[in-house]
Amino acid sequence: MNVFAFYRFCSRLSFTILVLISCAISIHAADKIIVLKAARLFDGKSKTLAQNGVVIVQGNKIVDAGSNLPAPPDAQVIDLGDATLSPGFMDGHTHLTLDFSGNYNERRLKEVDLNVSEQAIIATRYARATLEAGFTTVRDLGSRFVGSKEFVDVALRNSINKGVIVGPRMLVATYGIGATGGHFDPTSGFRDMLFGHEPDFSQGIADGPDAIRKAVRFEVKNGADVIKAAVSGGVLSLADEVDTPQLTPAEMAALVDESHRLRKKVAVHCHGDQAAKEAIEAGVDSIEHGSFMKPETLTLMKNKGTYLTPTLMATEWIMSKIDNYPPALQAKAKAAAAARSDMFRNAVKMGVKVSFGTDAAVFPHGQNAKEFKLMVNLGMQPMDALRAATGNAADLFGIAQKTGTLEKGKFADVIAMPGDPTADITATERVSFVMKEGKIIRNGPPSAPPVAVSADAEPEIPAD
Repeated sequence: MNVFAFYRFCSRLSFTILVLISCAISIHAADKIIVLKAARLFDGKSKTLAQNGVVIVQGNKIVDAGSNLPAPPDAQVIDLGDATLSPGFMDGHTHLTLDFSGNYNERRLKEVDLNVSEQAIIATRYARATLEAGFTTVRDLGSRFVGSKEFVDVALRNSINKGVIVGPRMLVATYGIGATGGHFDPTSGFRDMLFGHEPDFSQGIADGPDAIRKAVRFEVKNGADVIKAAVSGGVLSLADEVDTPQLTPAEMAALVDESHRLRKKVAVHCHGDQAAKEAIEAGVDSIEHGSFMKPETLTLMKNKGTYLTPTLMATEWIMSKIDNYPPALQAKAKAAAAARSDMFRNAVKMGVKVSFGTDAAVFPHGQNAKEFKLMVNLGMQPMDALRAATGNAADLFGIAQKTGTLEKGKFADVIAMPGDPTADITATERVSFVMKEGKIIRNGPPSAPPVAVSADAEPEIPAD
């Protein structure tokens, strides 16, 4: 064979190989068409369930969704029977790197002993439990470890995105930003200089508008998707009152301006009414908790379009385990619990926008769906509760163009729960099928029960 003939042979062989590879890719893509069928379908935005629900998935995207859709030829059909298909749930307030669910004093002692690398490994279990419970996307609103500057939430998010571990899509906040001695100050309640230094902007603790801006920039530099700040006191911090303002209006204005300038949403931990009013005026995107907000503040909230993330489940868990907390925290928890139910009822009646959020970590990870029943018991319609955890949450997160509803072109984040959740909202607690971006995570029993590392963190809470 001469040289010219040899090169011609090689060219033809290369072309043939490319054709075969292209055909193989096309066949492989065709094999990835999955058709999900169930008795009902909730699309994440409608006011009623569709009957004979069908979701057609190819790759990581939804091809079509609706009622009685025909299955494409050679598609894999998964018939889930008497169930309701839904977009994957979304939790607007989690802490996947942490566990606060056990005895408070034991946890504080472990906090200064546990290696951060070990905590990061444990967090992979929390992530899987959350996803298997049907929550395909979460906002992780604050991750810090006393005496450590590690960004464990960023590492967890990145590992999930790369497929190294199994977990929900995460939008992370790195450190919560707060004032010296405030709810987010990790040294508050310990003796002075126990950890060798006062925390600064690099750990989220900042005083004054310029320092607040610096903290925001530092967090975005290190991977923050959303900015979290504490603008009032909290329940699980020893050295502050639960409803006192902790940032000045000028500091809040700087927080919102710098965050929005960098195209990041702002979520604020806030129980107190005055702090909430000032935060809403400043333009924050969501109020987390909001226990003591008065009707006038809720009216302002509605007019501004600010979201409420109620975290009812956190209060429920703390009250069911009240003896696990020091007396000072018990008093704050009781005050917040006494106020939050009327606040939430008023918010629902007034039409304040609500995004589903639980404060997972205060209770064992994987029990997030229990928030639905609490919301419905306090006056929210089941369909509104479902929308809060799907379309509404996606809007708040700023990712509604990608997920949150079952529509053509969106990520194939699809779950199924038994029966009709509008007739029995607790069906949300019994999710039996989970798909994230076209990959089936579970179809049947979960691989593990809700995760509770603490010895006394039981997997159930008493009924109301």
